[in-house]
Amino acid sequence: MSFKKEIKRFLADGSDTINDDLILEVYKYQYKYNTVYREYANSLRKTPQIIQSIQEIPFLPISFFKNHRIQTLETGNAVETAVIFYSSGTTSSNRSSHYVTDADFYKWRSQQLFEATYGDLSNCIILAVLPSYEENPSSSLIYMIDHFMKATSHEASGFYSFSIPSIKKILHELKKEKRKIIVWGVSYALLDWAEEETDIYTDVIFMETGGMKGRRTELSRPELHARLKKGFSVSNIHSEYGMTELLSQAYSTGEGLYHFPIGFSPILRETNDPFHQITQGNGAMNLIDLANMDSCCFIETQDIGRIANQSFEILGRMDASDMRGCNLLYM
Repeated sequence: MSFKKEIKRFLADGSDTINDDLILEVYKYQYKYNTVYREYANSLRKTPQIIQSIQEIPFLPISFFKNHRIQTLETGNAVETAVIFYSSGTTSSNRSSHYVTDADFYKWRSQQLFEATYGDLSNCIILAVLPSYEENPSSSLIYMIDHFMKATSHEASGFYSFSIPSIKKILHELKKEKRKIIVWGVSYALLDWAEEETDIYTDVIFMETGGMKGRRTELSRPELHARLKKGFSVSNIHSEYGMTELLSQAYSTGEGLYHFPIGFSPILRETNDPFHQITQGNGAMNLIDLANMDSCCFIETQDIGRIANQSFEILGRMDASDMRGCNLLYM
């Protein structure tokens, strides 16, 4: 069995704790078989002969996904790509691309993380209100939610054009359902709806996936959630954190706090020094995503965050960084 398959089996088992030795082995593996990552590590003189701890592992800037094909290939040759995910954008030059060789693994991994928080998809109904994402058929979010909807095996699960009356009609018809009803929406669409709402939805889970996409003034997450809670008459707004360049997602069931899923670890760095990790306060976010064995498990994002008690919070975006569809911008 290849090392890549061993890591996937480790994620599937979910009973073992990720330790530093395992992460170092993943680094050495990707250094050996990922050309772009190896060249980047060499430029920083972060070679396996020098790296002695996970604190020294280099994290690949997320911008590399815009201009390079980031793949870890044991054979050294290109392999057939099952699906290519693209970030939102208006031109190919400002869009990240993620080459996924195992689409079934992406579906499995996404479902594993979702069900760890919300239970079996067979007990859920998902209504997606994602008008801007539906314009991007290569969106990893659309691909994931489409899989989730099929797994619910319920005729009401589906993508709904942003027609508030039609969505409300469906929710009214689902009131007697004993399943969890999840409305999964981009922030600006949910906010537009909440500001017009007069009904009460205490039994509905509203899941925001971030992003105003220039449609509305950016809000802090606490302010956004306060408006949504008031509009929908719910006690909590749930959130999903993910991005094109990752295979894993994290979920928040309230207060904007995301729990660490198995095989996914955020690490903070100084905002002005990408090579200096910190253990407290606010900082820029590095991510270890072991599910990303086919591309790169060590990603330097442009998100600002805070970590505490096995959970993390996204506070905004770094200055001068690109606007991203799935994140809010505020400081």
